[in-house]
Amino acid sequence: MPEPVKVVIWDLDDTFWRGTLSEGAVEALEENLALVRDTAARGIVHTIVSKNDFAAAEAKLTELGIRDLFVFPQISWQPKGPIIKNLLEKMQLRAPNALFLDDNPINRAEAQFYNPALQIADPADLPQLAPLLRASGKPDPSFSRLEQYKLLERQQQARATYQDNLAFLRDSNVRIQFREGAAVLPDLGRIEELINRSNQLNFTKQRVTKDELQASFADANRRWGTVRVHDRFGDYGLVGVYCLNLTDNRLEQLVFSCRILHLGVEQFTYAWLGFPQLEVQGEVATELNQTEQPNWITVVTAETVVAEINSAPVATSQSGSHLRVLLKGGCDLGQLTPFLQAFQLDVQEEFNYVNENQIPVHVEHTALLRLSRELAVAEQQRLAHSLPFLGEEAFQTKLWSTDFDALVYSPLMDYTQELYQEKSTGISVPFGGYQDLTKVDPAAQVAKYAQRRFRGMDEAFLRRFREEFHCVGQITPAEFKANLHWLRAQVPAAVPIFLLNGAEIEVPTSNETGAKQRHILLNQALAEFVAEAENCFLIDVRDFVQTPADVTNNLRHYQRAHYRTLAQGVATAIEAWQGQQLGHSVWADWRARLASRVPSKVRGAWEKLVK
Repeated sequence: MPEPVKVVIWDLDDTFWRGTLSEGAVEALEENLALVRDTAARGIVHTIVSKNDFAAAEAKLTELGIRDLFVFPQISWQPKGPIIKNLLEKMQLRAPNALFLDDNPINRAEAQFYNPALQIADPADLPQLAPLLRASGKPDPSFSRLEQYKLLERQQQARATYQDNLAFLRDSNVRIQFREGAAVLPDLGRIEELINRSNQLNFTKQRVTKDELQASFADANRRWGTVRVHDRFGDYGLVGVYCLNLTDNRLEQLVFSCRILHLGVEQFTYAWLGFPQLEVQGEVATELNQTEQPNWITVVTAETVVAEINSAPVATSQSGSHLRVLLKGGCDLGQLTPFLQAFQLDVQEEFNYVNENQIPVHVEHTALLRLSRELAVAEQQRLAHSLPFLGEEAFQTKLWSTDFDALVYSPLMDYTQELYQEKSTGISVPFGGYQDLTKVDPAAQVAKYAQRRFRGMDEAFLRRFREEFHCVGQITPAEFKANLHWLRAQVPAAVPIFLLNGAEIEVPTSNETGAKQRHILLNQALAEFVAEAENCFLIDVRDFVQTPADVTNNLRHYQRAHYRTLAQGVATAIEAWQGQQLGHSVWADWRARLASRVPSKVRGAWEKLVK
């Protein structure tokens, strides 16, 4: 390979897998799946340029368990050459560092016409290329480079929603941290890597060895520093290095990672250093000047950076009002709201609801959340119209807005619901719980639905559903954890997620066979996720829901008094996260306690009396 490969661009049909997806079933190629996993763990990034239907292709990749290892997928029926050119610009990569794999020689030729230095190959060459790719890069078992490109992908998606780039930059909340002197010593390896491997934003291009670096660090006439950046999309890490020769006020090193291209970090750093002498060597992606200092960037210190990323800056939202908390889960969590409001929190709710077919719809299963974010709108509408247990609003959620400062999330539908996979597309949707709808007697099930006045769930629908879908069972612990990590990546890094686990008791009156063991299994997976993830916290209901007397009709519905205890636990966790106490109204708490004892049929009238 003429230059190191940093990104592999895959065609899908008869390249990544065998067969043509639009013509029917395709066959996974295990050697390709393994190659993507192995090389992603060495810092090589993977993307897709394929002529296909996006929803169907993504569903197949998800089914193969490989979707999360691809970034910036470009799946459409458009010519591939211009798409690859635009893709590389978005990913801030050079064509010589990209390898395009496609079985069609016309596509390869077109790609190279628009990207002359692009490396291309027929998938038939993979047996020879795979060992070279596996030997490339360096060990990255935590997939940190992949995560950086996912961060960039989120940033690019957000940028596209703005007409004014300056407004986007101001809303991005860019924070920069400079470290100098002894603070740069632990980062010797990363500094050497940046200087020797960066090109697009390497203004000085003075390559060095580690020994030369160490000697220069000790030189009192040289001011070495590193640049770290984070914004509302995530933490970019150490992305810049400078070395200022103090004798003649001249920059000997000024280098940045392309991760921060178009954020203004390089110009801000140059201004922060006082516009010293700089002889730019070779071509660079941006031009520096002697006057501008971007005013959308804020300098933070090492002492405050952790608070900037992982904890609340103040007890109020950005608008200055009470901290905004989004409460997402089953509707029983609505009993938390008045108790949380007593802590002067602005509580927003997103619970299950009754759809236009008079069917309760839970919208918190992680599989459904992913569909709401990743599935094409046309496919969402098709499923909403064809499956009466979904309906028009099933894919709508407040999660992808920025209108909350903390998320309190109950994932208990992942503990409960079955997943049904559409045979034609591979799309999986959640429904029900502890029952396989494709194996029940349609006539008997329709009678139960009729008693509950469900519309559209007639015998004809159930028979069609059985033909078009098959039950894959409840989500596995591994898939559950993967979806939670995905969710953490979608919600801004500075927003904490407080997760409520499930009770682990036998409920003799419940017909949910195996529920206790299921809760034990997924509680363990949830605890593992919280231990691994940044800015995520566990609220453990097992501390107070311990006997059958503590629940009502199933494991997920608690006695009324416990919701006050749960709300207090959430408030305590929020206080610990933000490092200060919340205000608390004894009167509001007393009123909430009284309201919890009033029958629901008369609660609305009673609340009007006490306001």
